[in-house]
Amino acid sequence: MPMKNENLRSLPSVDKLLHIIEVQVLQRSFGCPLTTEAVRNVLSKERENLLKSDRYEVASHSELIKQIEKSLEKETSMVQQPVINATGVILHTNLGRAPLSIEAQQAIVAIAEDYSTLEFDLDLGQRGARGTDVEELICRATGSEAALVVNNNAAAVMLILKSLAWKQGVVISRGQLIEIGGGFRIPDVIKQSGVNLIEVGTTNRTHPYDYHKAIEEEHNNVALILRAHHSNYNIVGFTTEPNLKELVSIGWKHNIPVVDDLGSGTLLDTSNFGLAHEPTVQDSLNAGVSLVCFSADKLLGGPQAGIIVGGKSIINRLRIHPLARAMRVDKLCIAALSATLLHYIKDEAVKKIPVWKMIDMDVNEIKIRAHRMVDQVGGKLMSGLSTIGGGSLPGETLPTILVSIKVESSARFAKDLRKHKIIARIQDDQVMIDLRTVLPHHDDKLISTLKNMLSIST
Repeated sequence: MPMKNENLRSLPSVDKLLHIIEVQVLQRSFGCPLTTEAVRNVLSKERENLLKSDRYEVASHSELIKQIEKSLEKETSMVQQPVINATGVILHTNLGRAPLSIEAQQAIVAIAEDYSTLEFDLDLGQRGARGTDVEELICRATGSEAALVVNNNAAAVMLILKSLAWKQGVVISRGQLIEIGGGFRIPDVIKQSGVNLIEVGTTNRTHPYDYHKAIEEEHNNVALILRAHHSNYNIVGFTTEPNLKELVSIGWKHNIPVVDDLGSGTLLDTSNFGLAHEPTVQDSLNAGVSLVCFSADKLLGGPQAGIIVGGKSIINRLRIHPLARAMRVDKLCIAALSATLLHYIKDEAVKKIPVWKMIDMDVNEIKIRAHRMVDQVGGKLMSGLSTIGGGSLPGETLPTILVSIKVESSARFAKDLRKHKIIARIQDDQVMIDLRTVLPHHDDKLISTLKNMLSIST
């Protein structure tokens, strides 16, 4: 006990540590309140360690200062941090989905650093409408008559249902009552929108007469037909489901709007890249649906947003709903989305948008980069598959070349990689690097990090 008390007494006071020059330097960088809190926390932890064991040595002033600095850096580090995606999943939801093009990044910076014309008309010198410019770009890129942007696709679905079918019936096939990542379920969104969910058909088979029957039952008071994209799964085998033109025909007969929730929403034909055909926004509009909604941060390759396109009169009904203001996007989203849409209008999406550059990337290009990595860090080349992710094109893959690194513990090595903000995948107890999803300017950092880690482990 005397030794323990002596150790406790040898700890410096908070005030004494705060007057050390190195700590005062930290105060200038991190502020007095935060530094004082860090000093108190470090000293408190030291006391706890001293009380747990007589053999615990008292930390020196320099060691305490290092702990204080480390605590301050952790406290002030951004919660969200950039990472290198070496998993081969292009639209990795956990890693932020679509990375933005250089032009979209520049547009964000340009708008963020100054005032902007968010709701100002330069020609008239008076207040203007938010989002008018980006909505015109959406119409130009999709061929739609009108458009509206909200903060994500779930918000788009909810706004549509609230505006067009509140306290009325919405018909949807049971095979489309999907759940996607994060526990997002279509039935829950429909119910939270204050509408009556009317399920028709079965999981694997739904027929046109199922819709007719549901609509013709007066107590259902049907106001809307909703089609939801299957997103991240396929139904195969003994299946059938009305196509969009059939649904539109049903809607016309009963004078009921048809809404197509595309989810991912692509403007380019994915079959041109060796993938299955993902229904495009243009396909849905050409089929004659009343509204199409989709995400902006998936196959479009832009920032998080929900885009709604369709006829002017029906879009205006959404625009004047009170929820539209609560769901509107900010100036940074509008800037990035506008820059992304311009890539499509200028016919340069495949060259400029990272998602499409990755999808279009030739295997030989990946192989050259992978060879360079193996030459410098070791490992071996293996054939593999990249996936699209983000609930897009389920089951579809792209051929790739993996850098396989065999280590004593793949789980521990992957964990250490994460400390360097590098996310890899583990396959067959080996760490795999898929360069399809690594932006080329990250190659040198990735190689350098792997080199250092492998040299330490050996």
